[in-house]
Amino acid sequence: MPTNSASSGLLALGWDGEWAAALAALGDPTVVPARVSRVDRGMCTVMTGTADVRVATQRSMEVAVGDWLGIVPGSATEGGARIVAVLPRRCVFRRQATTNGALPQVVAANIDTVLVCDALDGPLGPRHLERFLALAWQSGATPIVVMTKSDAVPAAEAADAVRAAQAVAAEARVLVVSSATGEGIGDVAPLLVPGRTIALLGLSGAGKSTLVNLLAGSQILATGAVRKDGSGRHTTTHRELVLLGGGGILIDTPGMRALSVLGAGDGVEQAFSDIELLARGCRYSDCTHAGEHGCALAAALADGRLERGRMESWQRLTAEPASTELADARRDVAARKRRKAAKVADRRAART
Repeated sequence: MPTNSASSGLLALGWDGEWAAALAALGDPTVVPARVSRVDRGMCTVMTGTADVRVATQRSMEVAVGDWLGIVPGSATEGGARIVAVLPRRCVFRRQATTNGALPQVVAANIDTVLVCDALDGPLGPRHLERFLALAWQSGATPIVVMTKSDAVPAAEAADAVRAAQAVAAEARVLVVSSATGEGIGDVAPLLVPGRTIALLGLSGAGKSTLVNLLAGSQILATGAVRKDGSGRHTTTHRELVLLGGGGILIDTPGMRALSVLGAGDGVEQAFSDIELLARGCRYSDCTHAGEHGCALAAALADGRLERGRMESWQRLTAEPASTELADARRDVAARKRRKAAKVADRRAART
């Protein structure tokens, strides 16, 4: 069992009764909890509440930043600590694997809030922002759009960009900040509640690392200049969990140019809640929204209530296939149900 000092440290990392119950279910009193703060090739760094420990990962066990693990402590002479289990994840942020046929990659786990960062002087457009939001909603966390670098553009230009972001943000809040002047930081700071985890997402050059450093009050992550074409220099090359001294947990991620919303059906619905609401007004329940008579979306396009680019983005995302990982999971559940039903039927037949 964790010591009192370890328990206090674990609470700061987000540990609670549900995690404790999941750990107890392993049935091994030698296993202690730890949270993953960084993953490298073949190794990961975990926080135990009192120390940071390096642990070897296993090919058969996917480990991501933010995961809660059950580990067995061990000295260097004993081969070091050993991972026993990855505790069930509450929220997961995935992206498509870079290798054909591979499963989607878990980027970060157990997130409460996702800050989707978009630099006001950067290249992120509304279509890309929609994909970020769909992926964020699908993770199970609450997304908030953060428009950074408000000091880098004229006020009128910033206002136009914020309005464009608000038009696609649907249910998500939109905040405007400047790490240089401190504008809007007061709106972000209340999100940093002890034990709650915030992930920062966005393209390289969106100002994520600079924002982390400002909120942390120290230079804990490297930052870099943005090139003339508006793209960043990928100063963050790995995902890392940062525990802030004043409370709250931040996860910075490398800028991701190729996003996938595979299996993000629920996330797409929430990111495009305005279109989903309009679609309910279609005359026919099987409407394909291709301009047929009685299509509510066609009517909304015609009278200007719906922007064509947003409509096309929604159609593209809803047309993407479901995740192979999720499909496999559904098949496994269905197979278990069939086996259970067969056993029940066999027992009933034996009694007759």
